[in-house]
Amino acid sequence: MAAANKLGFLVRAMSTQAVKPPIQVFGLEGRYATALYSAASKSQQLEQVEKDLNNFQDSLKKDKKLRELVISPIINKRVMAKALKETADKAGMTPTSGNLLSLLADNGRLNLLDGIANAFRMIMAAHRGEVVCEVITAKPLDASQTKQLESSLKAFLKSNETLKVTSRVDPNIIGGMIVSIGDKYVDMSIASKVKMYTDIISSAA
Repeated sequence: MAAANKLGFLVRAMSTQAVKPPIQVFGLEGRYATALYSAASKSQQLEQVEKDLNNFQDSLKKDKKLRELVISPIINKRVMAKALKETADKAGMTPTSGNLLSLLADNGRLNLLDGIANAFRMIMAAHRGEVVCEVITAKPLDASQTKQLESSLKAFLKSNETLKVTSRVDPNIIGGMIVSIGDKYVDMSIASKVKMYTDIISSAA
């Protein structure tokens, strides 16, 4: 309840009327990302806020001391909130981004930052008319396979949409691929087939 009240405050404080995102994102991270989108829309800082989040994520990955500081359970929440707000100001972040970091620290939710940034990226992709597609394969695709796959995936798009493909390698799927595009999810991996056949055999035993 307290987190929900804080989210409401974030929207009310930085926007006169909530702006709905082009897609719905779920979970607590999604609620923060949705509130952030509304606030950034009203202040006309959507692209800058997206850049702020990406830069801060990169800093956390590269700077071990900063990462340890952010996830430390010892530091007082209010002290952390103030420190992050000052850091955001010095880094030239928008007030919207700085307020988000401060809010997360104050609520003890900094561990959600990655999820919030990812959810916000999904919203922004939809805002730009991009359809995000993730392709998971057991080994990297070559240029010819990538081109053929992208050509097939474009059949799912509307005329005003563009495709944005991200690929990831996961040897655990053994072979084949897993594709998620928009709200569609197709598991064509060998691992899923092995599991299906194993379940069939087990149920028949």
